[in-house]
Amino acid sequence: MSYQLRVPGPTPVPERVRQAMDQPMINHRGPAFAALIGECRDGLKWAFQTQNEIVIFPSSGTGGLEAAVQNLTSPGQKALFVTIGAFGDRFAKLGQAYGADVVRLEYQWGHAADPAEIGQKLDENPDIKVVFVTHNETSTGVTNDLAPIVAAIKQRGRLVAVDGVSSVSSINVPTDELGLDVVISGSQKGWMLPPGCSFLSASPSALEFMATTTCPRFYFDVAKELDYELKGQTFTTPAVSILFGLRESLKILRDEGLEGVFDRHARIARGVRAAVTALELELFADPLFFSNTVTAVRAPHGDEDLNKKLIGTLRDKYQLELAGGQASLTGKIFRIGHLGDITENDAIEIIDRLEQGLIEVGYIDGKVGAVDALTSAMRNQPAATPA
Repeated sequence: MSYQLRVPGPTPVPERVRQAMDQPMINHRGPAFAALIGECRDGLKWAFQTQNEIVIFPSSGTGGLEAAVQNLTSPGQKALFVTIGAFGDRFAKLGQAYGADVVRLEYQWGHAADPAEIGQKLDENPDIKVVFVTHNETSTGVTNDLAPIVAAIKQRGRLVAVDGVSSVSSINVPTDELGLDVVISGSQKGWMLPPGCSFLSASPSALEFMATTTCPRFYFDVAKELDYELKGQTFTTPAVSILFGLRESLKILRDEGLEGVFDRHARIARGVRAAVTALELELFADPLFFSNTVTAVRAPHGDEDLNKKLIGTLRDKYQLELAGGQASLTGKIFRIGHLGDITENDAIEIIDRLEQGLIEVGYIDGKVGAVDALTSAMRNQPAATPA
């Protein structure tokens, strides 16, 4: 029985990507690296659906969020942080750490943000220049509908920074079409890579605004990093091996095509949700805003001990690694990651093992046809995926 890593990140790394990373180290100030980073930046622009500049930082996704906050805020300056879960809260905490006057707009976990309320909050605070919002909240399995949110922000002439760490390359994020000023993603999600790189796109308006902000920055200085990358280098030592892998993972994504990638994620997510329902488990998120990269499931019978036992049994006996809840949801949910390197056969394997685990811990008495529910739902026409 092969090990199935199905948390919302890190995600499985395909064999051809692992092989691509297994190359001799090169000089990160030499021509071979210049060619590598140039190819990676071009591929990222394609995947981000943007003509904006992109920089690559050697960091986790949180580093990319920190870069956005450092470069887009000034101490004492108001900034709006829209939070629907743990990572929205993290965005806001970064704002506090760097001295911004943080205005929070918080929503009950499991629910999406309301564009009208965002617009109202901006009307009440005309001195807010930038809005920070999470697209796909992996702590709750909710995807904000970006289009109306961004429209409400742009109608009022503000900049918008989007945490797309777990959505870009898995869920449609049309950066230029929506007019997104800053978008952040991380290598360990849909990019099918190990943790270690964050990617940040910045519009001309964002770059111009960054030149006026006064938050201290050094490692995550976007303008400085961009200056180096345009010359085929990086400001600090880059994660060279991960960039070797990124070049290969971008080839995989290009071969499938963005629409194919988005459809695959939507199809598998729909199947997983159908299977979870067939298993007599309760989905956590608002059905109007289900994520296509992670499904959050309420603890069986609401029993935290049973939830812990299930996660442990799946890991230890069935080689299926799922995630528990975070912060206030600790013990109350478990989460199934289905992003990046995942096929329909993988989804079948996940659900079959989940069903066996539920039998093992005594939640169900026997097979209930969860795999049939999964495959039937995956065959149905995909529902529209919110941007």
